[in-house]
Formats: sequence, structure tokens, C-alpha cells
Amino acid sequence: MTAFTRLTSKAVPLLLDDVDTDIITPIGRVLQGREAMVKYAFEPLRFDETGAPRADCPLNDPVFQGAEILLAGANFGCGSSRETAAWAVKALGFRAVVATGFGAIFESNCFRNGILPVSLPSDAVRALAETARDGGDLSLDLDARSVDDGRTRLTFPISDFRREGLLRGVDELDLILGRLGDIAAFEAADRALRPWVSPVRPSAAVAPNLSDGR
Repeated sequence: MTAFTRLTSKAVPLLLDDVDTDIITPIGRVLQGREAMVKYAFEPLRFDETGAPRADCPLNDPVFQGAEILLAGANFGCGSSRETAAWAVKALGFRAVVATGFGAIFESNCFRNGILPVSLPSDAVRALAETARDGGDLSLDLDARSVDDGRTRLTFPISDFRREGLLRGVDELDLILGRLGDIAAFEAADRALRPWVSPVRPSAAVAPNLSDGR
């Protein structure tokens, strides 16, 4: 997984609420394989009923070609827990999604796939979208927990654990494995402090012998 530190890029303003995972990766396309899943990502928004690209969809606008930041509305990535939604977002070239809010499982899947999900108030996201429509770039600084559009610098919340994983380019399992020593030390200290919590295996020497029928 590629480490995420700073990113300056154009942004695609897709300010729709409740874009669920079945919109991002329709299940019929998922079943057709990865190539179809990526080709038809956001299919209900990007294509009309004849299969032709919709000119009014920002994802199809050549002005935003090459953008690595996606701007979205509330509850982005809600719905079923398919990780394919995060895969498709990444395959389309997006390294960060800035939205008013996220579906919880999609947000976790973003971190697992090296995508930075940024939650900001709706008025802040709308202001960033105006910058994007005017042709301006956005700059994300994970180390500083900030996003800057050249006019305003905003800070966003992210846990130290998630931030460290993206900065190092590792998932939560790698982070946990790197802390096994700390975990073992905590368990030893806790056993000393609260010995009644730790299970005690019965000794074979005092185990009852039931083989003689008594």
C-alpha cells in the first residue's frame, strides 16, 4: 500500500448525498469481474439508460480528468459492506475522498486500501467544490490534518491510529503486529494487577480420575 503524506490535485465535485455502494459498484458489474466493475463504477450516475456517458456527470467531465480527490455529499458509501466500492474509487485514480460523511464500513475500507476519507461540514465541502469548479487545486496534508484550497485552510479529524497507518502505508493488521511487544507488556501488567481476570488452567495432577467409575 502506498504511503499517503501530502496530495495536491484537481478535485471532482460530486456533491450528492447517500451515494451507496451499489451505485459505486453495481452488483451485476461486480459479478462480471474486476474490469467491468471498474469500467462501470458509478454506472447509474455516469451512464444513461442506453449506456452512453452522461455529459452532466462531473465524473465524465474532461476538465476533471486526472483528479485524485473526490468531493462528495453526506453518507457517501452507505449501504452494503462490499469492499469493491473502495477498490473502484481507487482504480478511478482517487487517493482521497472529502465528504460531509461516510458509511462506516466504506470509511474503514478506504483506510485498508490507502484512500484518505476526510469528513468536513457541508458548507466547507461546498466551498471546496466551488474552488474545484473554478479550476483550482486542493492540497491535503495528512501530517498536519489539513486541507487547503489556496484561500482557506481547514483541519479535519482523524484518529492517530488511522493516520499512522496511511502515513506509513500499512493496514491495521500491520500496525497491530508492530505493537505485539506493547500488547504483551500490557497483558503482563494487567495480570499482576488483576490476577482474578486471567483464566487458570486446572493442573493435571489434581484433575479427577473418572476412569474407575467412582
